[in-house]
Amino acid sequence: MSNILTIENLEKKYITESETLTILKDLNLTVESGKKVVIVGESGSGKSTLLNIIGGIDKVTSGRVQAGDWKVSELSEKDLSEYRSHFIGLVFQFHYLLKDFTALENVSMPALIAGLPKKEAFERAEKLLNDVGVYDRRNHLQSQLSGGERQRVAVARALINNPELVLADEPTGNLDPVNAEKIGEMLFSVVDKYQKTLILVTHDMNLASKGDFKYQIVEGKLQ
Repeated sequence: MSNILTIENLEKKYITESETLTILKDLNLTVESGKKVVIVGESGSGKSTLLNIIGGIDKVTSGRVQAGDWKVSELSEKDLSEYRSHFIGLVFQFHYLLKDFTALENVSMPALIAGLPKKEAFERAEKLLNDVGVYDRRNHLQSQLSGGERQRVAVARALINNPELVLADEPTGNLDPVNAEKIGEMLFSVVDKYQKTLILVTHDMNLASKGDFKYQIVEGKLQ
């Protein structure tokens, strides 16, 4: 099986006038296509920073990040936008749903922005909403959805452009234990169904146990 992600000698520093803070150093990671990788670590250890670098949201200080055919660490802003739109699906701790739009419209939005015809975008969104268990809530605004339902919609939205790689940053962090368990199971199930690669950051050890591989960030490195 081919590798979908290769990270070599990654270093990330934040430099201010008073100090240089090294978050990640000499970090290496290889992920095979179709695998589910979980990353755990203490708050402030750099888990979200690593995910943001893979997602093209944050830049490396040094090192190489290759995702599929994309040399992420070298991309221009224009190419990064294309990469995030087509290769990556993002799920955050907060759902970031647009409040004046229905669940169906929220899920469709990235596909419409990418140029998919409205009819096709809505059909794809309806199928995904069914897959994540909220098809019957498709015409509800986010204010009419529960926390768990909003996160299900957010997962569907992350998959709408058929990404190769799904990045999930504490996707159950804002949910109660019962909903966290359900959303975790749903996320792994839908990723399996569509044969996607998943990189998940979490504090939830129950969720972490579902992955094929589990790493911990300690002193800026993966163990």
